[in-house]
Amino acid sequence: MEPEGIALRMTAYPRENSGELAAFERIMSQCERRVLRVALRLLNNPQDAQDAAQEVFLRLYKHLGDLDETRGYEPWLYRVTVNVCRDIARGRRRSIGLAEVPDPVAPQPDAYHDAERAQQREIVRRGLGRLGEKERAALVLRDVEGLSTREVAGILGSSENTVRSQISTARLKLRDFAGHLLRRRS
Repeated sequence: MEPEGIALRMTAYPRENSGELAAFERIMSQCERRVLRVALRLLNNPQDAQDAAQEVFLRLYKHLGDLDETRGYEPWLYRVTVNVCRDIARGRRRSIGLAEVPDPVAPQPDAYHDAERAQQREIVRRGLGRLGEKERAALVLRDVEGLSTREVAGILGSSENTVRSQISTARLKLRDFAGHLLRRRS
């Protein structure tokens, strides 16, 4: 399932500086899909992911003038996305996992490969749902989004060693879950 675009209602936040509005629109067009993808993986609910992305971009719009241009906006966006998703998950008390998101790699024409990929996605989705909040966020940012350990640590407000530990633990838990599930199905 591919997330739909975000329809922001910007009239509540008028901008006097057209340069800031142009910067906001540029950042949003570059990052909208990424923010939605992360939110889907953390919340496992398309509507919650849409709500989270809407809130992330409203915060970006509101605080655009406060961002340090030398540091870049992507770490800030990831940090806000993770925090907003945590707030939504706590508020609605839902289990969190990986939503069904199409794989960006072109699908194999072979039905066997399609079925195998679908099974792998389902195992990962269910396995992520069993991870703790911090482990899940670290793993999604590092392994799925491809950020460096240093970047993930900055986004999550943790040390690099803590992030490495969380990722290692999360990977072991996923591997054990997948092994248990596959043995049970055999």
